[in-house]
Amino acid sequence: QVQLVESGGGLVQPGGSLRLSCVASGRTFNDYGMGWFRQTPGKERDLVASISRNGGTTRYADSVKGRFTISRDNFKNTMYLQMNSLKPEDAAVYYCAARRPNIVRYDYWGQGTQVTVSS
Repeated sequence: QVQLVESGGGLVQPGGSLRLSCVASGRTFNDYGMGWFRQTPGKERDLVASISRNGGTTRYADSVKGRFTISRDNFKNTMYLQMNSLKPEDAAVYYCAARRPNIVRYDYWGQGTQVTVSS
């Protein structure tokens, strides 16, 4: 299995930027499709963006299209989420997750990193 550790969260003003990182260990990173999710208290965890094993295919939630960019560096076993033009509604705990080939479900999760957007 794969272990995931997120970093890069913090406090940012509206309109600002943050870059989240997710470092993977334990298995071959490029065996896994990857995604970023976010969750606020009392709500379900929602998929924000996903990326294929080789990085060639990316998908985004409508709410973040044009503002967030997901990427991965398979040599560094790391996935990123560049978040620009942040809004207060982007505030959440952000989780990275991994799924095995041909499996839709994400089975492996990081511990989460808090993103706060406030003036």
